[in-house]
Amino acid sequence: MLRCAIVTLAALLAAPLAGQETRVAPEGHVPPPASIADAAWLIGDWVGTGIDGAEAAEVWLPPSGDTMVGLFVQEKPEGGLMFTEHMYMAEEEGSLVLKLKHFDPDLTGWEEKDGMVRFRLLSIEPCVAYFSSLTYKCDGEDGLLVAVRVKGEGDAVEELVFRFQRRPQP
Repeated sequence: MLRCAIVTLAALLAAPLAGQETRVAPEGHVPPPASIADAAWLIGDWVGTGIDGAEAAEVWLPPSGDTMVGLFVQEKPEGGLMFTEHMYMAEEEGSLVLKLKHFDPDLTGWEEKDGMVRFRLLSIEPCVAYFSSLTYKCDGEDGLLVAVRVKGEGDAVEELVFRFQRRPQP
């Protein structure tokens, strides 16, 4: 059930959400100019809570050319992997796009072989990047809030919010 909700998260859903952190691109939206350097504040190792309050982690590597590679790990509330995401934030047509693929704990992909979920940039400023249906923003000192709109059962739309702190260095 959760897998179906996450798989459909790329759909651009226009219904407003109470307390929403995400935004949705209007019809005909043209992504603003941006470069991968504008997202460098995301670089690092982030840990915190995700779905159902279970542990989650996200890592963003420094840019390689015009692309930053990230990895997201969502654990089950009882422990163990629920799923992972392999992410690329890349420059595309003078702006940024975030592309990702989901994987089950056995590394079975959710999307078709050449398929992926894509989020187009809506706006970016220091410490916040709004993609259509996905938000990254600073949350206090050394904190990161990530929010994503997902389609649940029927026509229900919900927003999943992940709160992370920069992992302390040993």
